[in-house]
Amino acid sequence: MVKTKVWDPSEHLDSEEMNFAYINAALEDGDPALFAAALGDVARARGMTQIARLAGVSRESLYRALSTEGHPEFATVIKVLKALNLKFTVSADHPEEDPGEEERCLGEARLSA
Repeated sequence: MVKTKVWDPSEHLDSEEMNFAYINAALEDGDPALFAAALGDVARARGMTQIARLAGVSRESLYRALSTEGHPEFATVIKVLKALNLKFTVSADHPEEDPGEEERCLGEARLSA
């Protein structure tokens, strides 16, 4: 009988570059639940207890909020990003083009250190 193990992304997030790439890929996907789960994976890789303490929330509520079923408040996301020494920035999706007035609101969000 073949034994399998559930794949845990947090076990493979062992560098800053990997964390950035992982969270940014989830953000680019456009699915809020995927982004929250990816943020949770990085928080687990760095130590959920410490991240929760730095973010000023309980560990249990952070686990719930950053799961695939969670719906974290934007304020919680910002606190977790700050605890991870990340920041959320927004830029134009196509900076080389001059967008029309109605397209100016559309853009790209990225995380950086």
